[in-house]
Amino acid sequence: MEVITVFLSRKKKPLYLQIKNILKDRILHGAYPIDTTIPSEPQLEQEFKVSKITVRNAIQELVQEGYLEKGSGKGTRVIRNTSTSKLSKRKSFTEVLVEEGHRIRKQLLQAEVVRNEVGTEPYRLFGEQCFCIERLYYLDDVPYIHYTHYLTMSTGNIELADIDDQSLYGLLEEQEITLDKFRDQFAVAFAPPLIGEKLRVQENMPLLKRSRYSYEESGNVIEFSVGYYNTAIQNYLVNYNV
Repeated sequence: MEVITVFLSRKKKPLYLQIKNILKDRILHGAYPIDTTIPSEPQLEQEFKVSKITVRNAIQELVQEGYLEKGSGKGTRVIRNTSTSKLSKRKSFTEVLVEEGHRIRKQLLQAEVVRNEVGTEPYRLFGEQCFCIERLYYLDDVPYIHYTHYLTMSTGNIELADIDDQSLYGLLEEQEITLDKFRDQFAVAFAPPLIGEKLRVQENMPLLKRSRYSYEESGNVIEFSVGYYNTAIQNYLVNYNV
């Protein structure tokens, strides 16, 4: 059994809100499927090393938001696994996959301030330095997507505890950074060798490449990301609600 260490920050937002966001992220990514029960309160207390009241407050938040339902003697059941986007009525790619019964797991590879090379897109957008987050996404335990996120330094000091097991865009909202729109560009490309190794694909295998620009209300780019998708195991899906 894989042991996953969960980091909580003791300096920032209340612990129960951090745990709530982690549990919500697990629900949205299918780690806790709909119509199943989440781990018991004692199990969550042991995992997060917090008190019973802290766990109960986190669960109560998710009950109020409509993700969980508490049953007497039957555990706490997942009753919703989709979020509401402020930018679009369409379901996210992750939500579509989870709805179809898949499970998405995230692995944080790095989170640090990096120096951008002159002539690169991160340099053009953010200058000499920016915050870089590298993640690998597994589809049913198979490496599927590699993401590299570049964020402007104006997002502040983001700790490992903030991003290890939470949504990046949710974290930006918590820091009162409002995203007004996204712009996605798609292409067929070969992944750089190191990324190809992490995705376990052959060097000459074409992948779907998605470049995303995330804008705040003033029109400035807050985040730029590049994702490589191994569409040989799963096509990129978009569902729109009319």
